[in-house]
Amino acid sequence: MAGYKATDACLNRVRQFNCQRTFVVPTQQVEICPFPTNATLMGIQTSQNIPLSHVTDFCLLFPKDARATTCFENFCYQFMQITTSGHNFLDMLMNTLDQQFFQLQLNASNIDLLFDATNECEDALTALRNIPTRRQNPLTDLVSILINLQCERNSNGALTFDGLDTQNQYTSVELRAAPICQGATNSYYNVDISGKRAPFAILCTVHDTFWLFSPAAGCSCIYDTNHTFDEVIGPLSA
Repeated sequence: MAGYKATDACLNRVRQFNCQRTFVVPTQQVEICPFPTNATLMGIQTSQNIPLSHVTDFCLLFPKDARATTCFENFCYQFMQITTSGHNFLDMLMNTLDQQFFQLQLNASNIDLLFDATNECEDALTALRNIPTRRQNPLTDLVSILINLQCERNSNGALTFDGLDTQNQYTSVELRAAPICQGATNSYYNVDISGKRAPFAILCTVHDTFWLFSPAAGCSCIYDTNHTFDEVIGPLSA
């Protein structure tokens, strides 16, 4: 809190508050859930049943090789959308090569204002299309492409939540998309000329989660397993 120039009186009040009751530390958790089927000539239509708990973002990764851990390209598809719990993300069908998609990714990644997109990110979003006789070589290592779909509205703090929460009940999450380039020019489906196919798309769910701590002797604290988040935050938000 020193960076915010908090006064001694403010620090003492915070210390007294946390010494008297259980308090919340907001954090984020990322879970990785590969889809069970990969792309076909007609596109991608796959789904999986997973629990959703305080999900703020869906992130999509499209590896070109099962061994890829950091290099993910723009898969160059259109009519892309995720559907779950009666909601579509995004509200409109997306083309991963158009200007609107590019702007949405800048906004979702918080690089539309003070921060600049890296060269790798720009190249991944704007690389030229392939032609039947030649695959375009990327100018840079395409490590920065991650499709980020925001599930909650921008809020004024980590404790304000309106994302997806199914109370840990399993629900279907479906991904649909159609190729922009057909046949030999569909380089996501046709990884090489030997018939190699792309592995499964990967869904990452970003969760708001909360650590609870209770005061202990000597102005220290311990991890609290006896209370729930709603029990702690309820009196404060009433």
